[in-house]
Amino acid sequence: MFEAGALFGFTGTTMASLMFFWSMYRQFVPYQLRDYLEKCFYKMFGLVSTSVHIKFTEYTEDKGLKKSQAYDLIRNYLSSKSTARAQRLKANESKNSKSLVLSLDDHEAVEDVFQDVKVVWSLSVWKSDNQADSSERRYLTLSFHNRYREMITTTYLDHVLREGKEIGLKNRERKLYTNNSSQDYSAWREGRWSNVPFDHPATFETLAMDLEKKEGIKKDLIKFTKGKDYYRKVGKPWKRGYLLFGPPGTGKSTMISAMANFLEYDVYDLELTTVKDNSELKKLMLDTKGKSIVVIEDIDCSLDLTGQRKKKKEEDEDEEDEEKKAEKLLKRERSERESKVTLSGLLNAIDGLWSACSGEKIIVFTTNYLDKLDPALIRRGRMDNHIEMSYCRFEAFKVLAKNYLEIESHDLYGEIKRLVEETDMSPADVAENLMPKSDEDDADICLRRLVKSLEEEKEKARKLAEEEKKKKAERDARRKKKKAEEEHKKKKETEENGDVFRDNGNLI
Repeated sequence: MFEAGALFGFTGTTMASLMFFWSMYRQFVPYQLRDYLEKCFYKMFGLVSTSVHIKFTEYTEDKGLKKSQAYDLIRNYLSSKSTARAQRLKANESKNSKSLVLSLDDHEAVEDVFQDVKVVWSLSVWKSDNQADSSERRYLTLSFHNRYREMITTTYLDHVLREGKEIGLKNRERKLYTNNSSQDYSAWREGRWSNVPFDHPATFETLAMDLEKKEGIKKDLIKFTKGKDYYRKVGKPWKRGYLLFGPPGTGKSTMISAMANFLEYDVYDLELTTVKDNSELKKLMLDTKGKSIVVIEDIDCSLDLTGQRKKKKEEDEDEEDEEKKAEKLLKRERSERESKVTLSGLLNAIDGLWSACSGEKIIVFTTNYLDKLDPALIRRGRMDNHIEMSYCRFEAFKVLAKNYLEIESHDLYGEIKRLVEETDMSPADVAENLMPKSDEDDADICLRRLVKSLEEEKEKARKLAEEEKKKKAERDARRKKKKAEEEHKKKKETEENGDVFRDNGNLI
């Protein structure tokens, strides 16, 4: 009896010691050293082991060009398993920070059971030994007994990918992405894109635009989402380009938000000035997912892309002063230092061979000055649908009045209709006048304020038109004077040459 008790005591002490040393090993030994030791162990153990290991990398290509869809689906699947079984978890905030989303931490493992077969998933991080390349690559490893190879590689993996996709759709939180600068290592090492929850409230119902025009855009978007087979049949990548152009404050950004909410798509806000070169731009585009809108706002001033094939107008050159020329030259030089993206590189990224690598994607350009854009950038096939975001007219005003004042008719509507049709005022300015500034402001006060602003804007536009007419007359007068002086000079030179010719003839 004593010997049995001593045996049990020795066994318990040994197991406790092993568990203690294992815990100390996992906690204090650097993961780089652990990774090296475990690799050596697996190599020796592989000679006699019956285990099989399948590796799933975060990126599909050796150079890390494209994110692996299978990797993301497996992470979704393991999120529920990790919460209940893993020892170390990674916590991320979810929408509005009301709860936390837990997932498997780096260098952690979790078990899963499928049809009475136990498998182990582990998440590892690989770092390059090259000091010039400080990037990280994550990968998941699935380990199981060799006798279950066929069942795991067919039934189980299909089950994991299917469940991961369903979990992703169920827990999907739409995101607003922005590209990280490759010059900022701390941000770039986390990925090419940073994101926040997309929670913009804009909808087509609240968008200040002509109703018929809105319905046309909605039908076009619905047709695109259902066009996967059609695009393949006609031999085109499943993408569509929208060009939103118009004066400032006409709702171009709001339109993008309304499109994203209508389709339930993510939004990628691409800032070209932080993109190092054409190669990096391609990688950024490849790292975007389907069901998304890629946006380049104010493309006419993002980089010096618009004037690379543009012809200079002699009239503009005559009127442009030296200070403005110097300012434009400084801006161009600054852009060239910050980014090496070219017009050709941008065209290839959005419409070249690389654009076919992912589907169900919308690309949106916005600009305040359509005439500044290179025709190659906005031709049909790249920007398929050109949408003019115009000044506020009466139909758009009625939408704004309903949004801000909750009214659909008023005694001032007749006067306002006349003024908005005669005056160019942006929807943003109209909305600002309609917004109550205090608790005492009712619909009547807000509408009278709008009428006053419209009348002032109309008078201001009249004075500007008169000044512009006067300046144009002065320019025409200067041009005629200059032309007359040149003709007089040319005539004088001709007469002088004729006198010289006659003098030479008499001399002969």
